[in-house]
Amino acid sequence: METGRMHNHRQRQVLVFFVCLSMSWGSADLGPYSVVEETERGSFVANLAKDLELGLAEMATRAVRIISQGNKEHLQLKVQTGDLLLNEKLDREELCGPTEPCILHFQVLMEKPLEIFQAELRVKDINDHSPVFNEREIILKIPENSPTGTAFPLSNALDLDVGSNNIQNYTISPNFHFRVITHKRSDGRKYPELVLDKELDREEEPEISLTLTALDGGSPPRYGTAQVRIEVVDINDNAPQFQQLLYKVHIPENSPVGSLVVTVSASDVDSGLYGKISYTFFQPSEDISKTLEVNPKTGEIRLRKQVDFETVFSYEVDVKATDGGGLSGKCTLLLQVVDVNDNPPEVTVSALTSPIPENSPEIVVAVFSVSDPDSGDNGKTTCSIQDDLPFLLKPSVKNFYTLVTERTLDREERAEYNITITVTDMGTPRLKTEHNITVLVSDVNDNAPAFTQTSYTLWVRENNSPALHIGSVSATDTDAGANAQVTYSLLPPPDPLVPLASLVSINPDNGHLFALTSLDYEALRAFEFRVGATDRGSPALSSQALVRVLVADANDNAPFVLYPLQNASAPCTELVPRAAEPGYLVTKVVAVDGDAGQNAWLSYQLLKATEPGLFGVWAHNGEVRTARLLSERDAPKQRLVVLVKDNGEPPLSASVTLHVLLVDGFSQPYLPAPEAEAAAAAPADPLTVYLVVALASVSSLFLFSVLVFVAVRLCRRGGEASAGRCPVAEGHFPGHLVDVSGTGTLSQSYQYELCLTRETGTNEFKVLKPILPNLSSKKSQQVK
Repeated sequence: METGRMHNHRQRQVLVFFVCLSMSWGSADLGPYSVVEETERGSFVANLAKDLELGLAEMATRAVRIISQGNKEHLQLKVQTGDLLLNEKLDREELCGPTEPCILHFQVLMEKPLEIFQAELRVKDINDHSPVFNEREIILKIPENSPTGTAFPLSNALDLDVGSNNIQNYTISPNFHFRVITHKRSDGRKYPELVLDKELDREEEPEISLTLTALDGGSPPRYGTAQVRIEVVDINDNAPQFQQLLYKVHIPENSPVGSLVVTVSASDVDSGLYGKISYTFFQPSEDISKTLEVNPKTGEIRLRKQVDFETVFSYEVDVKATDGGGLSGKCTLLLQVVDVNDNPPEVTVSALTSPIPENSPEIVVAVFSVSDPDSGDNGKTTCSIQDDLPFLLKPSVKNFYTLVTERTLDREERAEYNITITVTDMGTPRLKTEHNITVLVSDVNDNAPAFTQTSYTLWVRENNSPALHIGSVSATDTDAGANAQVTYSLLPPPDPLVPLASLVSINPDNGHLFALTSLDYEALRAFEFRVGATDRGSPALSSQALVRVLVADANDNAPFVLYPLQNASAPCTELVPRAAEPGYLVTKVVAVDGDAGQNAWLSYQLLKATEPGLFGVWAHNGEVRTARLLSERDAPKQRLVVLVKDNGEPPLSASVTLHVLLVDGFSQPYLPAPEAEAAAAAPADPLTVYLVVALASVSSLFLFSVLVFVAVRLCRRGGEASAGRCPVAEGHFPGHLVDVSGTGTLSQSYQYELCLTRETGTNEFKVLKPILPNLSSKKSQQVK
């Protein structure tokens, strides 16, 4: 399965602006929801099912879940009821510090289809903290000649609560000289100032003790107190004066520890001890005390630790200059931290689907968010993945992305993808973060088994042993697991009459083929069938291959002689005239072999002969011919044994015995050879004996009757009865007694005169020479 790649190379890089992001998917905000801090765990916040307009079953189907920022899960979703519950007690001061309002952002993620809703939870403050002064006792040295209306700054109290629960007012215990005024800083904090209403007289009252009370706006209000001890000092009529009332400084966040922030400077026109100035921070917060330090003599302010724009982007603190007489002046330092691109982007994966099934359309593989705590261009990011992967990045709501498949995937082409999500910010220098995701592709049974060959040809030598392994077929499946496990089987033959099940079998696990029976080349030279390969997928897929089995011939059949017949009751005798020329065709041995090829190539040779060299056999056609001229010395009865041999390995053979009778012009009768008589006398089966005896009896009676009839007729005629002669029947016998044609060796017709001699027994005949035209005299020759 290979889909055509019709997509051009597309730009995958997406520019994300956290300040302004165009929404590509429909989304909506939920809430806002609110909860009072310190509420017990499991308390009800809202019913998300109602707000999302979803049924409880649909919420479970769409896998609704809560994604919180950071590592803490403040909320939990009860899917059974759709209620949004608190997962833990919330401490507003711990979560947000002095920031108001305290808002916890979270997202509601739904799948099928993918939707992300932005939501926020506002944690309401309760008045659970009382104002606390850093100094339990405040000591002021005030010159006795201080004019009325002079204001003396006092240390402010700290209240971790916010809003109306924070410090709202300061009061002073009743007295005749002072009152307290509450002021508000630019950051919202309130601090007290002690104002002189009545002139002091050191001689009358050198020390005054007052109680300063800080009240918050809770119901009921909480408060904190500090003791103010005022020492009335002698006259120092000039207080230190700063050159600037406000020092506004910018410092990069990557500035090293010890870096000079600013040098503040104040002057006092007094002389001596009253003109000597020392610098201190006035009522610094704990964070400022840890971050900044001031040289009391020079007024240099330096960093005690590195500042971080992402944590605190500005600091404000008052610097007090005090002379030797106790008079003081103050200025304000506003330190603004300049952002530096020192934070690489962060990738948070909210959902990941792996493995994903092959051949599936567009699938959401992962949902992730990108964040960069830097600001400006340093916080703007671009997101991309490798160009050679079949995946796309799609921007979602705000800083969320979805990773989806660009096309259907093929596990056989690639089973695993290592996707690198690269996020780069726009700062200088640019910082980037790489997040690796491994996506596995699960297998689907979409590939049928494939044979290594479309057809197989196997050779089997005949007369094999049963259950012989004759060959194998092999198929492979590019799928995996059970989808790639192949089972082999024999398919039903098209012809139901072919006994395929009795010929071969196949091992279903490895495709080995076995011959079940011993094959005979002469009965079955070849056969073919089809084998199937089926995988174990669902649904199962299969393929076929043709197997052709060729039976190789073995030399297991000896030559068989068709002529002359060897199982006849009487041997066959060939007649050869003594006047035959060399090369005269006596007869032809005809034999066949049931084998094939060279196993059936026959050759003939003369194995035995009565007269060696008299006859010859042609090796290729079995023709028996005379090798020389016949002479009177050659025995009239010749016995030839011809060997017929095939060309197999090892060769098989058969022999045939020929009886040849040498005659002078065919005047000698056919006499059976002694071997034939011996063969006739050999024991035979009873049925054959009965038939032979019956036929011999009938033939003997008929022949005896004929001979008696002929003898009586001849004797009545009164022919001469000489000792060496017998009456000869007048005239010729009515037919041709011997007529041999077709081979050209005995082309003439002969008639023989036959009579019984008077002196001999019944087994002796007198055969006269053939009656030839124009010959008047006849010579007889007696043959036994």
